[in-house]
Order: sequence, then structure tokens, then C-alpha cells
Amino acid sequence: MRNNRYNNKNNKKEEKKIEITKTLKVLRSEELLSFLLSKLNTSRNNVKTLLSNHQVLVNGSVVTQFNLMLAHDDEVKIAKHPQYVKEEPKTKKARIKPIEIIYEDDEFLAINKPNGLLSIESDKERENAYNYALMYLQSIDKRLRPFILHRIDKETSGVLVFAKNEIIHSKLRMNWNDYVKTREYYAIVEGKLPKKHDVIKMFLKENENNLVYETKDPNGQLAITEYDVLKETNDYSLVKCLISTGRKNQIRVAFKTLGHPIVGDEKYGFTKNPLNRLGLHASKLEFVHPDTNELISLEAKCPNTFFSLFNKKEKKK
Repeated sequence: MRNNRYNNKNNKKEEKKIEITKTLKVLRSEELLSFLLSKLNTSRNNVKTLLSNHQVLVNGSVVTQFNLMLAHDDEVKIAKHPQYVKEEPKTKKARIKPIEIIYEDDEFLAINKPNGLLSIESDKERENAYNYALMYLQSIDKRLRPFILHRIDKETSGVLVFAKNEIIHSKLRMNWNDYVKTREYYAIVEGKLPKKHDVIKMFLKENENNLVYETKDPNGQLAITEYDVLKETNDYSLVKCLISTGRKNQIRVAFKTLGHPIVGDEKYGFTKNPLNRLGLHASKLEFVHPDTNELISLEAKCPNTFFSLFNKKEKKK
């Protein structure tokens, strides 16, 4: 187990936007070279030139290895122009953006993703956890790469786990929700909740602006969120949530619908932002190993700042 500290605040450099000519979705496991040959309808030499010119990106990271194994859900992009990657100084240890690794074995890598960092690249932003996990693994062995098992929101911190081989990845991704046994989150919401324990069941849909909302249409996605109030003041409540359905933004929508949005939630109607971040943290993820049936339990401690709002002594009148 390795522990590092990551801080991406106030240190972000402006990244030049890469002009993309093609975006290709991967539907099955295969080597990058064979995938590109089948999709680009060009020669082997031309594909190798694209790789050597750093024009091939996998999940937002420039890749030059022709034999890199791809997996279902990967996204391959072809840049219009060569990408000139700055060479890192040759030292005993590769210079890698520090990430806090909370678990690692031969098959899995789990990190405590900081808030403000994407799980994988988006069209608007390239900096992402996947890229740092890739750099970390390849600093150990160039043949290694992470495989995406799930995602958490950019604004949310906490447990994010990758597989380290395509076989395990394929087995888990096919029925991820069946293998996952626990999804635990801590959230700080505005005000006092009338119920200190409740199970919120709702159907969700997503609009064209990528906002998730509650619907009465049973054809929407069922979302079940159970919560317990741990601490409260007149202004805030600290709740522990267990979700039995992994729907996009489901905790954020659930508390917005109750009239108690999560603090700092710009997307879903906050009025208070005492933490200068979204008050949501993925604290525990448990899933069953598809081969051994072992329960793998991963935890990322709830940030101390979440408790600081409830440890202040009330002023004497």
C-alpha cells in the first residue's frame, strides 16, 4: 500500500486544446494496433506514425504502445496534429502527479480521488484521475495500464478503483452493479432534515443539458438512497448515505428534491458553500471478486473539513 498526497488547487496550468479528427468507442478487448487498423482503414506504417507522433489518445492520455490492451468502454481519439510531449528528466523515480493510493494488489488499484478532478477526460478538460493512474502504473512497468470500472463526479472526492488487467475488467464491467455490495457516501446538506433516517426512492431522467431530475415516469431509472443523520446544526446536517443503485448524481438529486441540497452543489441549487467545494465524499466501496468470490473492501476516510462545521463551539449569549 502506498500513500501520497495530491493537491490540484491553484496549480493547474492552461492546457492547449487538442483538435480531434476521430473519436472511436471500444466494444471488445483487443490490442491498440489491431483496433486502429480495423477502424482507420489505413496502412500499418501510417498507424505506427500516428502512435510515434503522439496523435493517439486512450481515455484522454497520449499512448505510443502499439500492443496496449484496450477494453470495452475505452475511448480512443486521433489528434489532427502531432502532440509534442515534454520529456521528463531521467531520474530513478518517474515524476508523477501525486495521488493517494489507498489499495493496490496484482489486479486492482484504488485511489482517494480529490474533489475537482475528473475520473476520465471530458471534451472540455483533459486532466483526470485515469491519466495519473496510467502514469503511476507505467512508471513501474510500461506494459501496465488501468481499466475503468466506474466513475465518480468531478466535484466528489473518494474511492475510485481501476482493474489492472482486461480479463478482470471484462468480467466485472459486464455486471458491475451485481458485484458491488456497498456504496457509502458522506454528505453535508443544508438545514435540518425532518427525518433522521429515511430511504428515498425515485425515478430519474436526464435532460439535454446533462441535468438529472426526478420523474414520475416509471420508465425512468430507479434510484434508491438510504441516509442517516450523524450530526446537525441549525444550518447543516452531516449524513451518511448508502445507495443500492449507482445512478448518475442520484444523491445530489435526492437531497435537492427534499429541499436540502448538498452544500456547494452549483449544479443542483445550493445556497451555501462553507467548504468551498461540493460536500460529497465516496467513503466506501465493496465488491465481490469475480473469480475468488472474496469481498474487496476499499475505504477513503471522510475529510476532516466535513466534521469541522459541527465542532465549533457555540458562542455564549
